[in-house]
Parts: sequence; structure tokens; C-alpha cells
Amino acid sequence: MRRLQVEAVIRKPESAEQIFARTSAREVQLSQLLIFYISGGLLFMLLPGTFLGVWNLVSISGRRAAESISPAWIQAHGHAQVLGWIGTFILGIGFYSIPKLRGGMKPFALWSAWLTGAMWMSGVLLRWLANVYLWQWRLLLPVSAGLELVAFVIFFRAVSQHKPEDGGKDRLDTWIFVVIAGSLGLLTTLLLNFGAAVWLALRGSSPAFPQGFDQRFLVLAAWGFMVPFVWGFSAKWLPIFLGTQPPINRLLASALVVHIIAIGFGLAGFFRVTTILIVVSCSLAIVAVRIFAKPEKAAKTKGIHASFPFFVRSAYVWLMVAALLGVWAANAAIPAGIWGASRHALTVGFVAMMVFCVGQRVLPAFSGMRLLFSPRIMFFGLLLLTAGCILRVSGEVLAYQEIVAAAWTWLPYSAVLELCAVTLFATNLVVTFLQPPVALQASRP
Repeated sequence: MRRLQVEAVIRKPESAEQIFARTSAREVQLSQLLIFYISGGLLFMLLPGTFLGVWNLVSISGRRAAESISPAWIQAHGHAQVLGWIGTFILGIGFYSIPKLRGGMKPFALWSAWLTGAMWMSGVLLRWLANVYLWQWRLLLPVSAGLELVAFVIFFRAVSQHKPEDGGKDRLDTWIFVVIAGSLGLLTTLLLNFGAAVWLALRGSSPAFPQGFDQRFLVLAAWGFMVPFVWGFSAKWLPIFLGTQPPINRLLASALVVHIIAIGFGLAGFFRVTTILIVVSCSLAIVAVRIFAKPEKAAKTKGIHASFPFFVRSAYVWLMVAALLGVWAANAAIPAGIWGASRHALTVGFVAMMVFCVGQRVLPAFSGMRLLFSPRIMFFGLLLLTAGCILRVSGEVLAYQEIVAAAWTWLPYSAVLELCAVTLFATNLVVTFLQPPVALQASRP
């Protein structure tokens, strides 16, 4: 009898107040989780990522030779930026938004999200230590790659369990398929990274990837992972933020198909074909998302700087610059500087610019409905990032190709400008997170 009474109590429906309290508590927990991921990503962006990149660039500029810096150091910088910063942001936003987007506020194991973040960041940190200090790198390299891979599998399993409330009867939007393609690109990147790490631990002479393999790996990590993610979330958010019409879904799908084919050719080493197809896919994506279309409504810039639409569009200009520089590099006799300029235009001009713009637009709201601390700091950060990227991309082409010798002196200034930009971005978000949510501010006397 007592057991039946207990079961009756358990099955008693929740009141509206209880549902509201449970939902509010879940929102607070998700916001705290997101802040954990974003803070970790900012640390990787500033210290192992940008600071080491500045150090590398100053050394290269002083010696006027890219070969003067250890490839392991350069790869440590890239790994911290791509997986430590962008990857951590993506995992955090995924854990925060996907359950709400695809399954309402259904309970899920939050502890697995915290575990995933700890494993992911530990893996990135160990990779940085192995490449920079070379201490026990034969052990740390495969361990770091394994931690990253396992963390992503936990993340993918957690978010894939949340089904649409309609039981999946309605077709998923095209932008979701683009994000899924980016997720598969990230998974492939991690698998390739793990295999290469094990091979280097057994047979390699250093933790640095061989040049031929690294070139293919960068095509996958940069173009196959980050670019589809940005396209997908651009198709989701930018029509709302810029006041343009909805994306052209068929054209966006076509851009994705061409892009995937391009990545396949890149992994096979056919870089001339790859770069041409990437120009085509990027052109299709820009038209599909209506980046440069005439807005139908005023842009939504409340709480951020009014320059937001300009810098978002400038990011897609950098995307095309990166793609066209890739075509040049694939056909150049001495392509090192051009490849570097193309990658920088992509990672900083496109990806970082989009993160700086959209991140400061959505992350404060996601983290407990906060307001961005300073739209003015946002503007100066974007301006410095643009100036630094212009100096870096032009300087690498002119200096490495021996067109203008004085361009070597530009490179340290570009690095300092970009370091100041990321510092402003990080400061603006951290101070925003430290402030109370809007609701609490309004309730204060």
C-alpha cells in the first residue's frame, strides 16, 4: 500500500510554479555551462593561440625567413586557435542551444557536458605542451588527440539524442544539414589527428606533422570544419540580424555539395582543383545567404555597435580573398607566403571576424540574458582586427614573394594589432559575464 502511495506522489503532475522553477534552474545551469566553455575558449585564444602566434611572427619577421621557426610551434598555435578557441566555442554553444532547439527543455545529463569540456580542454592543452616544450611528447601527443576525440564523441552522442518534438515528421532546415556537415568535418579532423598523433608517437622524430600531410590536414580543419559551421549559423541568424530575406536553401545545399567535393580533392592532394571548387562553393554560399542583398528591414543592432552589418559583410569579403589567394598559391612556383596569407584571411578575416560579430551579439543573451558590456569596445576590437588582418595578409604576400622588402617590418605590427583586438573581445565578454543578468539589474532598487 505504501508503495502505491509513493508511486502516486511520483506521478503527481507538476504545477505551473514548479515547471517554471525547474525551467529557470535548468536555464541557469545551461548558462553557467556556456560561460565555462566560452571562458576556456577565450583563454586558448589569448595565451596558447594569439600570444604564441605573435611570438612566432615577430621571430619570423626579425629573421626574414619562415623556416626559422619550428613547425611544431606553428602547429601548436594553429591547434590552439582552431580546436582550443573555435572548437570549444562550438561545443559550448552546441550543448546550450541544441537541446532547446530540437527537444525543448527535456532533461539531459549535464555532468556529461562538464566532463566533455574538461576532457576537450585538457586535450588541447596537452597538445600545446607537447609541441612547444617537447616533454614526453610521444606520450602526450596521442593522449591529447584521444581526449579530444572521446570528448567530441560524448558531445555528439549527447546532442543527437534530442529528437524534434514532432517526432521528426517535418524536414530539417537546410542550415542544420550544413552544421551537421561541419560536425562531420570536425569528427574527420579529430580522427585524422588521432591517427597522425599515434603514427608520430611510434615513428616520428618530432611532434610536428610532415609538410605534405599538414597541407592536406589544414584543408580539412579550416575549410572542411570551420567554414560549414559559419555558413550554417549564418543562414540561421544573419537574415534576422541583417534584415534580409531568408536564405536560398537549394543554392546553399548546392554550395555545400560543391564544398564537400572540394575537400575530398584536397585530401587527395589535388590542390588546384580544390581551390577552384572552393571559389565556386563560397560564391554560391554568399548568394544563398544573401550577404550582400538589399535589406528589407533595419538591422537588429540593439545592444551592440551599429557597425555590425558592415563587419559581418567584410568577413565574407575576406572569405573570397582567402579562396582566391588559394587559387594563386596552388599555381605559384613559390607558394609559402601566399598559402599563409590565404589561411590568415580565412581564419582571422572570416572566422574570427564572424565570431567577434555574432559572438558579441548572441553570447550575452545565451549567458543568462545579459547585455554586452560595451558596444564601443566591440567596435574598436573589430576595427583593430581588420587593420591587423590587412597588414598581415598583404605583408605575407609582399614579403615572402620578395615584392616589397619593407613588408617584413609590417608583420610584427599586424600581430600586435590582432593581439589587442582579441584582448578587447575577451575583455568585453568576460566583463559581460561578470555582470548580473538584465532581470536582476531591473529588480534592484
